[in-house]
Amino acid sequence: MRHTVFICQTCQDRDGHRPGPEMVEALRAALEVEADVVAGPCMNMCDAPVSLALRAPGKVAYLFSRIEAGDVADIAALTRLFVEAEGGVIEDARPAGRLRFCLTGRVPAL
Repeated sequence: MRHTVFICQTCQDRDGHRPGPEMVEALRAALEVEADVVAGPCMNMCDAPVSLALRAPGKVAYLFSRIEAGDVADIAALTRLFVEAEGGVIEDARPAGRLRFCLTGRVPAL
């Protein structure tokens, strides 16, 4: 099954910098599970940058906001939880650290 992590490439931090592309590269290097990491288009979370989404066929989809450049280890842990979760439902997000408080939305699987 193909799992994808989208990190917004257009979100800007307080200084006007776009950290998304750098976060993509850092996450690719940090991942210990098989997942595609994509610098994605705007996810309409501009008021709470940086946004991140997790998608996979037949699994719940997740949308996160307020992701920071220093969260790469937590994003890797979150991705591992998602890959391992049957149906994509993450029952215990504590290993994802701060990101468990950054969940903005969850979309049911088709």
